Amino acid sequence: MARYTGPVCRQCRRAGQKLFIKGERCLTPKCAIERRRSTPGEQPTRRRRLSEWGTQLREKQKARQMYGVLEKQFRKHYDEAKRRTGLTGENLLQILESRLDNTVYRLGFADSRAQARQLVRHGHISVDGRKTNIPSYLVQPGQVLAWTERGQRSEYYSIVTQEIQKRTPASWVTLDPSAMQGKVVGLPERSEIDSRIDERLIVEFYSR
Repeated sequence: MARYTGPVCRQCRRAGQKLFIKGERCLTPKCAIERRRSTPGEQPTRRRRLSEWGTQLREKQKARQMYGVLEKQFRKHYDEAKRRTGLTGENLLQILESRLDNTVYRLGFADSRAQARQLVRHGHISVDGRKTNIPSYLVQPGQVLAWTERGQRSEYYSIVTQEIQKRTPASWVTLDPSAMQGKVVGLPERSEIDSRIDERLIVEFYSR
């Protein structure tokens, strides 16, 4: 599976804001945005104003990097959002939030989306009692996410069971800390998505 292997903090500096790619590290003084707010690369002597297309591209790239999705998969999500009824931009964010790796992250089972994706790929997460190792799998209301037997034998599982009480799950999922499982109670509305993304710019970018 293709994935980005470069320095992730560089992506936050390029976006000019925290994308929370590294989880809790982004909340500490070690965060690249806190230490160095300038954009990566050689600094131009004259700062050029971004064109309309450039602004739209930046917003699309920011969303991709935040959710850890490469261009081909992101375009598939956009096409699916366009087919659904309602606003395409809000549908797109709803699809990104409904991905299995993001749902695992929103439940508090992982510190970051990248870590959640690794848990899924390694077969540590089950959906309705069935192991699911596809990060892009879209969860549906009523489905229950839990740890597989393999996941419960991992060293990380014992760490999460001790720290899960300190984490707050998203409003569209419920968490049972004692059973270490969560349930999707509904698809997230736009007001429940805290990602600082202007989805209208993404729609404008693909509508050209």
